[in-house]
Amino acid sequence: MFKAKEPTDYEQERERMVQHQLDVRLRTRGLSSERVLQAMREVPRHLFVPDARRPRAYDDRPLSIGYGQTISQPYIVALMTTLMELTGHETVLEIGTGSGYQSAILSRLVRQVISIECIQELADSARSRLAHLGFDNVRVVLGDGSFGLPEQAPFEAIMLTAAGPEVPPPLYEQLAQGGRLVGPVGSRYEQVLIRLRRLGDEWKRETLERVIFVPLVGEHG
Repeated sequence: MFKAKEPTDYEQERERMVQHQLDVRLRTRGLSSERVLQAMREVPRHLFVPDARRPRAYDDRPLSIGYGQTISQPYIVALMTTLMELTGHETVLEIGTGSGYQSAILSRLVRQVISIECIQELADSARSRLAHLGFDNVRVVLGDGSFGLPEQAPFEAIMLTAAGPEVPPPLYEQLAQGGRLVGPVGSRYEQVLIRLRRLGDEWKRETLERVIFVPLVGEHG
């Protein structure tokens, strides 16, 4: 398992983040997952943001990572991960690698993460960062995430970290029976977080809360 050697103040900031930002807010929604909170404790968020933004790494807000992209606020990362109801055996498809932070959180909770990123520079840096930090069950793929990855399907869980008008149609068939898809849908400034469950040939859809994510880039974005 990944372990980081780091200054004590980062450990303390991360513990405050978990206790005061994440656990309390999740419980107000009737949600709780000690496995997710422990993953948030373990993964050093400050190593997934640009050096100039490290002093704000544990603030509960998104931060720019360049190329018009962001790292999501910690609460949203914890909320979306909790909503996926992961048990440990899954292969998860993530659409939008970004800095690799969400991939790293997922990697602590599942068998394998396959993450698709359309920006070459971000894909390369995330791949290198994740490998250097020892997250060896994450594979970063360069490509159009709106198509998913049909050759690797089905996936027990799919996470969208960018928003399109709707869930890209190819992803429906790539979700395994009983699988969950969590992500934002909507216009650039009017989005909601949804969860889909595949039940036979039907998909149960839940609308959860308003969010703002970067746009999903791609043919189905």
